[in-house]
Amino acid sequence: MGKKRKKKGAFPKLQKKKSYFMRYQTKFRRRRECKTDYYARRRLVTQDTSKYGALKYRFVVRITNHDIVTQVIYSKIEGDHVLAAAYSHELPKYGVKVGFTNYPAAYCTGLLCARRVLKKLGMDKMYEGTSEVDGKHFLVEENEDRRPFKCLLDIGLARSTTGAKIFAALKGACDGGLYIPHNTKRFQGTKNGKYNPKVHRQYILGEKIAGYMKFLQKKDNTKYQKQFSKYIENNIEPDQVKDMYLKAHKLIRENPVFEKKTKKVYEKQPDFRVKRLTLEERKERVRQKIIAAFQRMEKLEEERKNKEEEEEEEEDEESYEEGSSEYTDSEEDSEN
Repeated sequence: MGKKRKKKGAFPKLQKKKSYFMRYQTKFRRRRECKTDYYARRRLVTQDTSKYGALKYRFVVRITNHDIVTQVIYSKIEGDHVLAAAYSHELPKYGVKVGFTNYPAAYCTGLLCARRVLKKLGMDKMYEGTSEVDGKHFLVEENEDRRPFKCLLDIGLARSTTGAKIFAALKGACDGGLYIPHNTKRFQGTKNGKYNPKVHRQYILGEKIAGYMKFLQKKDNTKYQKQFSKYIENNIEPDQVKDMYLKAHKLIRENPVFEKKTKKVYEKQPDFRVKRLTLEERKERVRQKIIAAFQRMEKLEEERKNKEEEEEEEEDEESYEEGSSEYTDSEEDSEN
């Protein structure tokens, strides 16, 4: 005979003992919130001891549902400091009124951030980047007077997939004159390890968007009206998309400075709280509601009476017409 099986008790077996919980280490709050990749941050922030506290800059790119954020940040013991920032919702100032989260908008935002940083540091004339958008790999060359402004790309917890919009912002920043070490492996137009700058140029200037607009116009106009409704509102045709982005690049280079909005000054600070009514005001409000209700009822009653009178008149006319027709028939019979 085999061994008897032990009966399982009411309490399950403990899978994790006290020693597990004693050794458990809680993750940082921003990692639990999926906001900061501390593994990458540690390597981006730490500076060599031989550099004697020299600042280490990061080109931070974050993409939300409605906006693209680019910032140049440096870290100190007390926290991060933002040197300059640019947002895609600033692009209407430069003529781009639609598509604030697409690939060309990411390029424009990166370009704007780069020009803004260099303008702030007085290096915008030394390092102008490349004004010709050809999609080719470009890194600024060192000037005799001053070295280029170097920063490292920080993409956070985003996936570094080929053709991601993060790398469009990187390309815009590099063309704008920042020195960010990179290669073309993750740019649009890379296939089987080979990079095609012409394809990347089409994405940067919105030619792919224009092509899809034309395709939808011919195939499914209702879908085109729905998907490109903002383009239709702003009277942007497929042939105008490329010129719109080229014009935006030119305007960004002319004036990248951020203009602060003037705050509205009130003589007396407005009170937006709902004013509480007194007892007399509440009673008066109820009385007015009752009067209004009675007036509505009287109006409805009047309309009902008028309707009944109209129906009676119609019935009288019909009966009169029937009587007159019977009288004419009887006269004709008597004559015959």
